[in-house]
Amino acid sequence: MAGDEFLNSIETNFKKAINCLQKSEGGKFITEDLANQIMMANATYVVRFGVRLRNSIYTFTGYRSVHSDHFEPVKGGIRYDMAVNQEEVEALAALMTYKCSLVEVPFGGSKGGLIINIRDWNEEEMERITRRFTQELAKRDLIHPSQNVPAPDVGTGEREMAWMADEYRRLNPTDLNAWACVTGKPVNKGGISGRTEATGRGVEYALKAFFDNHEDVKKTGLTSGLVGKRVIVQGLGNVGYHAALFLSKEDECLITHVIERDGSIVNKDGIDIEDLKNHIVKNGSVKGYQGYTSKGSEILEEDADILIPAAMELVINKENANRIKTPLIIEAANGPVSSEADEILNKKGVVIIPDLYANAGGVTVSYFEWIKNLSRIRLGRLQRRAQENQVNILVEAMEKMTGTDFPEGYKEKAIKGSSELDLVRSGLEDTMRNSYQVISDVWNNDENAKDLRTAAMMVAIKRVAQSYTSLGM
Repeated sequence: MAGDEFLNSIETNFKKAINCLQKSEGGKFITEDLANQIMMANATYVVRFGVRLRNSIYTFTGYRSVHSDHFEPVKGGIRYDMAVNQEEVEALAALMTYKCSLVEVPFGGSKGGLIINIRDWNEEEMERITRRFTQELAKRDLIHPSQNVPAPDVGTGEREMAWMADEYRRLNPTDLNAWACVTGKPVNKGGISGRTEATGRGVEYALKAFFDNHEDVKKTGLTSGLVGKRVIVQGLGNVGYHAALFLSKEDECLITHVIERDGSIVNKDGIDIEDLKNHIVKNGSVKGYQGYTSKGSEILEEDADILIPAAMELVINKENANRIKTPLIIEAANGPVSSEADEILNKKGVVIIPDLYANAGGVTVSYFEWIKNLSRIRLGRLQRRAQENQVNILVEAMEKMTGTDFPEGYKEKAIKGSSELDLVRSGLEDTMRNSYQVISDVWNNDENAKDLRTAAMMVAIKRVAQSYTSLGM
């Protein structure tokens, strides 16, 4: 079962990082029992509920796993998919713990899922199912602003989060913070600008941070800078689409290969990502688009500079790892590289920017949204005009002193105050750049950290252990 392998991969990476920490810290930092406490899920809840639909009662099974509550609330998405199982949910919850710790977001790790084929149900039916699921979670405080805060994942989005938030509010009408019970909501329902793009934008910022570090880039054999880099993207969902869009439009990368569930698009001169996405939305498929081929996962083995697996876990495994040609992989999805494949790729010299860092943009901006909900004020509302006025005074003073007009195009840009989206992107970029520097320092200065994944896990585990220790464990 894929869920078992995924969980085993995360536990294997965890144990590897623990061994490295023990060597680096002289065997005194983390005891075996504390390591076990950190690694194991605290609790996993299974809920089964019936919903009357189409003159029958359908029973659904859902999960919510709490991996670590060293910080509360715990945080993690809810996915709707037929492949959801307990092991997968526990693996994803563990990954959330390490991810939040690594980027210093004060949440514990959690994850949820509902076994459902979303294509089997219309919108009204999906709303009824989601609201019933929310009721079951709310009974157990598995959705709560200060206890457990879900977010979108595979098969869910703003729509489902709005339904969940509204159902929680109905159940708790006197809770002032009710809208903070989930993140990833529409902006007009307490969401935050930039949340939809956040994970893909975070992938872009992670790559920029990597390519700004010349010593790390040398290890891939690539030249510095993103301009002209050839990129393979596996999965053009929300994360893959935004990562590919920003890399091609803003960083001048060439998206040469896009892999989807029903085929792939190949164009060595670069694919127009917006145009391809519009084609998929209109036709429900990549078929018929210029450069279409029926090939699927084998496209992962094509020649390029950067590989971005942005769909499901374990797409790179011991069967195909030796055939991967790209010198750099960035994990936009959760767990796309198995632990066995990880070993093979590391021996080949492939650099992997790991998922617990690379796709942390989503939870980072979710944190901003949660803070916005608790404060009940839009980011930038208090300071934007004051900022504009101050800069305008400076510009006018410079014009008066020099006797010349400030260049009009630059003047407008200089005076414009920061919007909520500007602040969200700024906070996200700062988080991704600072986090990468910490990981890179461990990778380059600790002889036990042989790769970026191990370095990232070492940083994350050490912080979790320090948190538990401060609580008296």
